Amino acid sequence: MTRAPANLLAVRSLLLTHLNVDPKTVRDADLEPAEVGIVGDPAHRGGYHCGSDRVVTNDYSVVESSRDRNGLTLDAAALDVGGFSVRSGGRTHTLPSFSLWCVGQCAANAADTRDIREIIYSPDGTTVKRWDRLGKRTSGDSSHRWHTHFSFFRDAIKAGRDQRPLFRRYLTSIGLIEVAPTPPMEDPEMELSDRLKRDTGRPQRTVDDVLADLSNLRNWLVSAPNSPGVVDGPAPNSPLAALLAAAGRPAVDVPALATEVLRVLTPQAIADAIPASLAKEVADELARRLVA
Repeated sequence: MTRAPANLLAVRSLLLTHLNVDPKTVRDADLEPAEVGIVGDPAHRGGYHCGSDRVVTNDYSVVESSRDRNGLTLDAAALDVGGFSVRSGGRTHTLPSFSLWCVGQCAANAADTRDIREIIYSPDGTTVKRWDRLGKRTSGDSSHRWHTHFSFFRDAIKAGRDQRPLFRRYLTSIGLIEVAPTPPMEDPEMELSDRLKRDTGRPQRTVDDVLADLSNLRNWLVSAPNSPGVVDGPAPNSPLAALLAAAGRPAVDVPALATEVLRVLTPQAIADAIPASLAKEVADELARRLVA
């Protein structure tokens, strides 16, 4: 028995939610539930409104595309949308304008239209036209003057692919669905500041605390022992205490240290350390001093 697939039922629900403006009253201006159909009536045979139990020999909805042959199931693969007239954004939107918008999106090959095989519609309530992705037909019967038919490739229905994005875009474009506001971008400087002050990997310890410790360590390393205002040295048995003990601090052999520094600090090393932008200024200054 031909059945209505969940992905087309979702499209039906979306359209009725926004185009059936007064769901408690049946009126011409609204898109009513009876005007949005998926499964053909019991006498219907052949075409996308039918599943595998109702297709006919050489059914165009099966034989003209491998996507249909490979996707044939008991699911119908079509949606009919009836007439409506709604005001939104200072304009009146109707079935013909809706149909023309959808056809335009299909003709432009928008990403969310690629599962649509065809649209049979009327641009003016009189002439019937057909947009066919396979380019095989250009018209349809007169019933399409008051309803628009969408056929979907059967493999997309079989896969359960969501078919709402195109229709949601239409409803958004005419203002019936509001575009969610874009959240404000965070100030990178504020984010960096926040991380600097809060994220040190240890609870209750800020980066400010770490910087203070580094400043104290620097003062201790470059100051004479017992200098006023300098914090105590590293705790006994700490890694830094062991390192300093191995280096012989505070009994530092200054001449030996100077010799070692000069051994590493060669003219080439000094030149390599000077940024290119300052090299000429340094050379000019050295030349001036030599002349003097």
